[in-house]
Amino acid sequence: MKKIIWEVQSLSLLPVLKYCKKCGRKNLFACSRQFRVNAQRRYLDIWLIYKCCACNTTWNATVYSRISPQAIKPQLLDGFYKNDNELVEKYAMDSQFLQENGVEVGLPQYSVIGDCFSLNETVQLEIKSKYSLSVKVSSVVRSKLLLSEKEYLQLIISGKIKSLPNQDLKKCKLKEGVTLVFDNELQMSRI
Repeated sequence: MKKIIWEVQSLSLLPVLKYCKKCGRKNLFACSRQFRVNAQRRYLDIWLIYKCCACNTTWNATVYSRISPQAIKPQLLDGFYKNDNELVEKYAMDSQFLQENGVEVGLPQYSVIGDCFSLNETVQLEIKSKYSLSVKVSSVVRSKLLLSEKEYLQLIISGKIKSLPNQDLKKCKLKEGVTLVFDNELQMSRI
């Protein structure tokens, strides 16, 4: 059985949907890739700054609130001050962190890196992602293999495509990864 790996790479950070006071409606907010560190007496507040895509109004996602500077490792605190890119991505790509800040999380722009294959082959396909993404597995497979929704559903119904462990391939999300088996031999034996 041929083994293929696809990597889903985010081309943007997760956008968030939130009410914008200036616009008077829900809008998309994009991460500015900057932290704000504010000292209040002996405590720190740390936020990740987002900007409304329509009017540039800012919104701060709370990273830490009223925390003692001694409670944070010096390297981490330095990363907040320097707007460390990896640290920005860690928080901006964490949908749970964003939901805890009371916003709806959108999908990032992404690309799928890896070899295509023929549906006439028996293939074990591993789809990976560095970040936990709520992208549907069906969207990734259909876009990479240029399949219509009807063709994708036919693969599921005929048993030519399965996931390990077994999941509902019509609805399941990628999260950090999934393994699929495209079984051409099973298809041929049914004909």
